[in-house]
Amino acid sequence: MGSMDSASVAFLREVLSTTGWIERTREFGLSLRSTRTPGGLLVVGTPEEEPWHLTAHLDDEARMSGLAQLAPTLVRWSPPPGAPPHLAVGVDRIEAARRGETLFVVAERKAPVPLLERLDDARRTGATILALDGGDPELEGLAHDALAVPPLDGLFTFDAAQHLVSMAAGETSRSRTGLLDRLARLAERITGPRITD
Repeated sequence: MGSMDSASVAFLREVLSTTGWIERTREFGLSLRSTRTPGGLLVVGTPEEEPWHLTAHLDDEARMSGLAQLAPTLVRWSPPPGAPPHLAVGVDRIEAARRGETLFVVAERKAPVPLLERLDDARRTGATILALDGGDPELEGLAHDALAVPPLDGLFTFDAAQHLVSMAAGETSRSRTGLLDRLARLAERITGPRITD
């Protein structure tokens, strides 16, 4: 996930607060927190796009919130030989997923058939399937809960949605504006404070 400029943050604050997206993101964050054990939140993308940054943000949220079950395991399609243990978990881990574990699929583009097949098998063994996607009916049909990112004039990006989801997962306050305030603070750290008239 790259940096978000202040115009994007302003857009998010003004538009998303009236769309129901913040509440929906909060519900999805609660689903992510339902994983029972640390390491049981398995984050997987497509062979072309691995969700590195979202995984790192979830790890940060797990630490900051004290919610150990949010500590994610990045599942990779082709981990290189000799990769450190936390970067060496391959897709065969999906087949070992069981009840109490969560498979969190992050796929802006259509999920490939091999991933869909593995998810179907994992669902049958009791794993919870969650998806953050760009509108993939097949993936959403397999998921227990899915959050499709709407194209809002290109300003609300898949990247921004990942920021919102990771923050919502670690959010402990129930304030309606807390999530947007945290997003604004994050963007200011990245881009500098927003200048207003």
